[in-house]
Amino acid sequence: MDISIMIEGQNGLNWQRWQRIVKLVEDLGFYGLYRSDHFTNSNPPDLDSLELWTSLTWLAGNTRRIHFGPLVTPVSFRHPVLTARMAAAVDDLSGGRLTLGIGAGWQAREHANFGFDLLPLKNRFDRFEEGIKIIRLLLQQKDPVSFDGDYYQLQDAILLPRPQRAGGPPLLIGGSGKRRTMPLAARYASEWNGIFLTPEQFKDLSAHLDGLMRRVHREPSSIRRTVMTGLVFGKDQSAFNLRLSAVAGGKTTSVELKQRGLIVGTPVEVIAQLQALAEAGVEGVMLQWLDLDDLAGLEELAKTVLPRFAAQ
Repeated sequence: MDISIMIEGQNGLNWQRWQRIVKLVEDLGFYGLYRSDHFTNSNPPDLDSLELWTSLTWLAGNTRRIHFGPLVTPVSFRHPVLTARMAAAVDDLSGGRLTLGIGAGWQAREHANFGFDLLPLKNRFDRFEEGIKIIRLLLQQKDPVSFDGDYYQLQDAILLPRPQRAGGPPLLIGGSGKRRTMPLAARYASEWNGIFLTPEQFKDLSAHLDGLMRRVHREPSSIRRTVMTGLVFGKDQSAFNLRLSAVAGGKTTSVELKQRGLIVGTPVEVIAQLQALAEAGVEGVMLQWLDLDDLAGLEELAKTVLPRFAAQ
């Protein structure tokens, strides 16, 4: 199972922090680095929020090994044509290391603040499906694309130069909604990303995904299955207690956090929880690293967890 780092780009990310984190994740041996695509958080205060695609372009040109991508970039404020063009270019620049995570959009505050229409839930997912179709067509089809939808219209649109990787970067769709999100993943995605799942929850949803894929005549093994989840980590019990207090403020326990799908504890405990996810069928984990300045903690995580896990 691959272990990656995921950061929330709206939580104070600027160039200085991004460049430090990128270099460290590459040097420490993590599989990849992923980040959210938001203008701001759901509630104030507003913090630095480095633009997603600009930051990924820098990463693509300044790393050699790590996989990367958005978790996720929404069609609600990213037109699918521009997303396809940017993704193809950044993937080419990186030598084929981008995973294109796309979503419908969800955070009301940033849409209202910056003038984007989030839409009611049904319409939002209808628009999302149209966006997925357009991105796939532009990345995968060599001939000009025409599309006449309720939200997007294209006439003889073509993506040039063609992506160096056949079909362009793989598409990731994240979420656990059985009515719309998972059926879209089953039909269109190369990777399904569950969010904050226990091993038991993951197994149930993964089996559900198998059934959905068979209904659309896709082999269940053709989709990669990953999980993005929170992490509360300390190199020893004392350090963990301090981190838990800082994160939860005494309002919740480590047991409660584990029940919500977070990875919680000292290195030994983290390794055990990761192993349980691997045994449930998870192929990759993106660990949410909220403190963008805690580089020492990131180094400790790599030193104590990555070697043990790789050895298993």
